Formats: sequence, C-alpha cells, structure tokens
Amino acid sequence: MRIFRLTAVTAMLSIILIISSACQPGMKRYTDTILGAFDTVITVIAYCESDQAFEKLSGHAETRFIELHQLFDRYNQYDGVVNIHTLNAHAGQGPLKVDPELIRLLEQAGEWYRQSPGTTNIAFGSVLELWHDARTEGLTNPAAARLPEMAALTEAARHTDMDQLLIDKAAGTVELADGQMRLDLGAVAKGYATELVAQELTTLGYQHFIISSGGNVRTAGNPQDGKRSVWSIGIQNPDAADDGEELLDTAYLTDLSVVTSGDYQRYYTVDGQRYHHIIDPATLKPGVHHRAVTVITRDSGFADFLSTTLFLLPYADGRNYIDQLPGTEALWVLADGSLQYTDGVKNWFKTIGGATNPSPVP
Repeated sequence: MRIFRLTAVTAMLSIILIISSACQPGMKRYTDTILGAFDTVITVIAYCESDQAFEKLSGHAETRFIELHQLFDRYNQYDGVVNIHTLNAHAGQGPLKVDPELIRLLEQAGEWYRQSPGTTNIAFGSVLELWHDARTEGLTNPAAARLPEMAALTEAARHTDMDQLLIDKAAGTVELADGQMRLDLGAVAKGYATELVAQELTTLGYQHFIISSGGNVRTAGNPQDGKRSVWSIGIQNPDAADDGEELLDTAYLTDLSVVTSGDYQRYYTVDGQRYHHIIDPATLKPGVHHRAVTVITRDSGFADFLSTTLFLLPYADGRNYIDQLPGTEALWVLADGSLQYTDGVKNWFKTIGGATNPSPVP
C-alpha cells in the first residue's frame, strides 16, 4: 500500500546498518535491490556466510517477486499467465483455470474480508478503477483534474459483491459471475507476496534478513553485527512526507511485519484539495478518518490488509476490531494529527514506549 513510507531501507535502517557495519564471525551483510515488481523498489538486506549464499537468496527473492507481481497484476497481461487482468477481462464469461497461488490469495483475502468489518474488499475494483483513471488524468493534466462522477461511482459499487467471485479449488478455476465486476488486489498483494517470499527464504535456511517492499517491511531473525539484537525501522511523520526528513517514531522488531497505509503519497489535487487513493466503500470517496495507520503483526499479508481496513474505519470501530486480534498492534495518526495506539505498541516503539535496540546477550 503504500503510502505512509516505512523508511527501513530508504532512510533510517540503511543509515543504521551502514554505521553498524561490523558482523558476527562468519557472517557478512549483503544488500540487493529488486526492480520491476509491484511498481516499487524492493530491498533485501541479509546476513549470510558467503557471496554464493546471498546470490542464491537474492536470486530466489527476485524471481519470486517478479512471478507474483505478474500473477497479481490487474493492469497488464503476460504471455502464458492467467492473472487478475485476465480474470477482469473475462468477467461474466465463465470460469478460467488459474494458478493455485492465485486461488490461495483470493481465498485468503476473502476470508480476511468476511472476518473483518468489511472495508477492504478485493472485488471493489470497478470503483477503484474510476478513481485510478481520474487520478491518472489529473496528474497528467493538472489543469483539467476532475473527480469521478458520483453516479458512475454508485453504479460501479453495484458490482462489488464478493459472493459473485466464484472459486472452485478442486477444479482450479475462478469465475467473476458479474460481468461488471473487477478485482483489485492492491490492498493485499504486496504484503502477501512479501510474506510468501520471507517464508520461502526461511525454508531455504536463511535466518537473518529484512525485506522492504514499498512500505511493507518483514523482518526475520536479527542483525548479525554484534551490536543490535533487533531491526530498527523508521516510521515517517505524515506531516513531513513532502521533505521526507522527520520520523514519527522508530520501531525495534524481529520476526514481525510492519505495514502502514496513509493519505499522502498516491494522490492528486482538484480545486486545491488533495484526493488520495484509499477509497471508503461507505462513501465511495477517499477515507477521511486518519492521516495514517501502522500495523505490526507476524504476517505481512495480514498487516497489509489490516492497515487499509483500519484506515477506513473510525478510530473506535478500528480499535474494537484490532483488540480482538491476538499478536496484532496498531498506531493511528488521526485526522487532527493526534496519536492513538494499542497497548502493545509501547513494547516496540522508541518514543511512544521507550523501547530500545539492545545489544545481543553475550
């Protein structure tokens, strides 16, 4: 999603790791950048015992991120790939055979949606498409920037029923029964892919790494520099987003994900007012409750889903929902700039809770 930029690689984390460049005996610090996936820069930092070991890690990560990007992409078609773009183009024309990995994500997103207050719907693409087109036109020609017509948005919203997404796991098929339905995985795909790649790297035997994929940050193990036992992740202040300097706080994490959704990166301006890309299904307009919401939990895909869900809920409703989810914490920057957070945030955040980045136990 993102948005409220998690500066794990682009700012704070990279500085800390450069300063703390010493490594444990036998371990070296490596960095790789992946381009061409999920319309963002993906950075992997890992501690490995050899160049060859890191080359294997980075090669696997790059291959998988590209594969998953192509599978989850709604805007482009690729040779030999039945993806979200294909499904949308085939809406109302019967089932299509798809990759089992796509079925797993669609089922997972549907399960999360049905167990939540219902603000993050992957079948909301018909509405999001209208806003996407208006934003693209407005950025291309600011003088002609416009809002989508409410009549068109209302009509599009009639085609967002998740029950019209038919998945036959046994047959390996997916069908959009409503010919006007459009899927959009933007609220879950990047986090889901990041989690999947992280789990695969762990299965391959890699223990200490961090993946930053455009604001979705997944940590594993801890830095092997002999100086720190957790990863340091800078959380940007939305009021300082334009200059990219000021941090809201610093999170100290290991084996957890942190994802933020916010109002200040993907936006355009109409008549002097900004309109961001996180659209509230209740109003069919950009959400207005918060400037940003940060979620910390184990699974990066779930964190991605939750950050959007909470962003589109009033604070009281979001707090009630998140308090029912074990092992999950959240930080809200409300519309007036004030902060709210769950109790567990204090365990991980430097300024809010006094957390530190301790040295490893000898």
